[in-house]
Amino acid sequence: MMLHVPQVLTREEARALRRRLDDSDWVDGRATVGPQGAQVKRNRQLAEHGALGRELGAIVLKALERHPLFFPAALPLRIAPPLFNRYEDGGHYGSHIDGSVRRSFDGGHVRTDVSCTLALSEPEDYDGGELVVEDTYGTHEVKLPAGDLILYPSTSLHQVLPVTRGARVSSFFWVQSMIRHAWQRTMLFDLDQNIQKLRERIGDGPELVGLAGHYHNLLREWAET
Repeated sequence: MMLHVPQVLTREEARALRRRLDDSDWVDGRATVGPQGAQVKRNRQLAEHGALGRELGAIVLKALERHPLFFPAALPLRIAPPLFNRYEDGGHYGSHIDGSVRRSFDGGHVRTDVSCTLALSEPEDYDGGELVVEDTYGTHEVKLPAGDLILYPSTSLHQVLPVTRGARVSSFFWVQSMIRHAWQRTMLFDLDQNIQKLRERIGDGPELVGLAGHYHNLLREWAET
């Protein structure tokens, strides 16, 4: 499942983060990938373990907690600390699949089930820079307003096209889901969203209670905790 999650941050919150990032020091983005990724990655990143990255990452995590779509879509068990990157002057990231495991700040590990990109630049502020994701249903180009997020399975082949004008600034991170398999997450998300829509239309009756019970029984059957 590939899902656009709107307004994780308000425009004002996204601009505030962007101002902090514009005044910061950036390092070569190849420092955080292996030899294969380094061959196709040309961008800059905020230092992975710096104080500013941790502070801004905490803001992103807090925003995710309050968003009504993020939890049912990702069903997070663990979230890798958010990172921040910048593409400009032809910066790009060629076709790749994200590494399967990320190390967290506490020394533990996060299995990368879901990849997330949170836009911090407005689409009219730069040319190029589309996120291109390939899946079973074809190739999808994504260029989001500041504050919006895209999530998709980390098993997907994807790339960031060259930025030819301006700067594309984003936060990115990975989720280890309670539900390992993407098809199961998709089924649970669709079921949850239809239950919510029915509840708004007809309220809680026996049939809706039954559907909610099926949702939770499937989650209980499949979840890793």
